[in-house]
Order: sequence, then structure tokens, then C-alpha cells
Amino acid sequence: MTTIKTSCPVCGDVELKPGQMRLVVCSRSEWSFYAFSCTTCRDEIRKPADEEIVALLVSGGVVAEQWVIPAEALEEHDGAAITYDDVLDFALGLDRVDLLASMITPRVQA
Repeated sequence: MTTIKTSCPVCGDVELKPGQMRLVVCSRSEWSFYAFSCTTCRDEIRKPADEEIVALLVSGGVVAEQWVIPAEALEEHDGAAITYDDVLDFALGLDRVDLLASMITPRVQA
């Protein structure tokens, strides 16, 4: 079986089997990464994975997960951020809509 050598920032060099690694290939290549749990300190380590690293890991037997970012997440947004008060106003508004809906919905008697 293939042995993959990588490094932990705390422990140094680490040898892993392909099944001990997680490779996530994103639709935006700069967001692709690989992750593993260090065999010594047990910390979860996450590192960027460019096309060359992806190719090396896949050739070593690591299964790549596909991660497609929805277009909505990549849209540019202007304006102020939503505040807690905005969320509260929205929730209270939904409560009023439910009350109105219950008043206009005919009741069926069994």
C-alpha cells in the first residue's frame, strides 16, 4: 500500500495511508485542500491543495471529494450586514403572517 509523507506543524514529518487523508477538490481551485489527523498529536491538520498536490494524492490512492460552490455564495453583496434586530423583526413578521393565515383559512369540522 502507498505511504504518503506530509508534515504536521507541531510534530514534523508524518507518514499516512491514503485512507487516513481527506482530499476536497473545490470548483474554485484555490479553495481545494487536504486534511488529516496527525498520528502523534491527533491534531487535525488542513493544508491547501493545488492541482499538482491533487494529482499526487489521487495517484497515491486518496479519494477526492468534489465540492461545488453554489453561484449564490460567490455573488458580491453591497450594503450593511444583517443585524440581530433585523433577524428579530423578520421572525416577528413571520409570526404575524402565520396569525393572518390562520384567520383567513377556513376551518374544517370533522
